[in-house]
Amino acid sequence: MSEIPRGRSETHDGNLHHLRYVIDLPHPMIRVWAAVATPEGLPQWLCEADPLEPRLGGAVTLRWLNGDTVVSGQVTAWDPEFVAEYTVGPPHGRIRFHLEPSGGGGSTVLRFTNEFRGTPEEKLDFLAGWHDHFERLDEALEGRPTDWRTWTPDRRQHLRDLYARDEARWPKWEP
Repeated sequence: MSEIPRGRSETHDGNLHHLRYVIDLPHPMIRVWAAVATPEGLPQWLCEADPLEPRLGGAVTLRWLNGDTVVSGQVTAWDPEFVAEYTVGPPHGRIRFHLEPSGGGGSTVLRFTNEFRGTPEEKLDFLAGWHDHFERLDEALEGRPTDWRTWTPDRRQHLRDLYARDEARWPKWEP
């Protein structure tokens, strides 16, 4: 399994959070694209997508398989094999996957952004949640999709505790 680097966050206007992850995945772009931008790939590590209309302005509904969160919205950016962006209702906001080749050896850099409005506690929840999901993405790309029936919040809570500890040391953004 690849080491998933910690996500970073910026907060603007008190409650507008921008979460960012840059992850080098040792898998070809076409495989990573299928995992982040298709109804067949997303449930293996993140959520069900039904519908997911693969075009700018297309409808999207995401249903998380480790809880009862369901959000609907639109595809707000779509560049096949490179960019999939979904803007959905609260609590998730704008979710953007940007893929690029890495090093010519069949690896992919995933640049992920999540922009949403929420409390500082929700920001920590989202940092930990996305980190947990990206570990699951790496496992799914290795041929080991998540069995959501066995999911527990233990790993996410551990990650949340790490992010809370780290955030206390991060410099605060000042406008």
